[in-house]
Amino acid sequence: MTHATLEVRDLSHRFGDRQALDGVTFEVRPGRLTGFVGANGAGKTTTMRAIVGVLAPDSGRVTFRGEPMTLDVRRRIGYMPEERGLYPKMKVAEQLVYLARVLGVPRETARARARELLEALGLTERAEDLLHTLSLGNQQRVQVAAALIHEPEVLILDEPFSGLDPIAMDAMAERLRARAEAGVPVLFSSHQLDLVERLCDDLVLIHEGRVVAAGEARALREERAGRRYRVVVDGSPGWAPVLAGMTVVEAGERGTVVDLDEAADPQALLAAAQQAGPVGHFSRVLPSLADLFAEVAR
Repeated sequence: MTHATLEVRDLSHRFGDRQALDGVTFEVRPGRLTGFVGANGAGKTTTMRAIVGVLAPDSGRVTFRGEPMTLDVRRRIGYMPEERGLYPKMKVAEQLVYLARVLGVPRETARARARELLEALGLTERAEDLLHTLSLGNQQRVQVAAALIHEPEVLILDEPFSGLDPIAMDAMAERLRARAEAGVPVLFSSHQLDLVERLCDDLVLIHEGRVVAAGEARALREERAGRRYRVVVDGSPGWAPVLAGMTVVEAGERGTVVDLDEAADPQALLAAAQQAGPVGHFSRVLPSLADLFAEVAR
């Protein structure tokens, strides 16, 4: 069996005079949550639409398990679009069963899956309600359940956490993680960078239609880590070094953060800290996802 990776290669697309996608290339690996990050208009939604076949790109290709995106392959994708597309005057559980049946799931299996998903997403009591009577946040949960109901082999979700309260976010994150742990490649976009940073194994950063960084999340942050260090001297929370080439950024209960210029030696900082007392922590400070995105999207 071909390795269950979703591969996007050299996607390009124009809307009139605007180059929406310019050689977009990345992969979504099985068993991993991949965050798709970019500003409004960067190309996230256009890329996702190209992956699932809603939009035909001008050039490039998308494959899953090494296969091109035929109709049969697309039926194995769970897709949550940016523009939600459920039936507002249909009951919640009935709608999920109907969508599962369209995708070939046997009726009783569909009913069981609908019950399980509604319970997991905190919607059991709303199962017989019409969709339009639910809050926007609850409608969002139903939309995710619709993407999961046929147990897809790939998940593509456009802003799945938008409008959710913290409890609903946790429930959603748990479902996505469960699908990833089952070996499913999961790609989702979000403007909530702290959430992406907390959840994602891999990142794809897109800016003005081009992928500017892609890969394992921690590795990307380490690649772009500067010469900023955090040191904790036990018993001396306000300790600050007085050394050439070093600038103290912060000194307090969380330790001391120091920027080193190119000539400064991190070992000199460590030695000074050891002279001040027992060193409980010493490490390079990795940039946050917000810092990383600000840097690569300049």
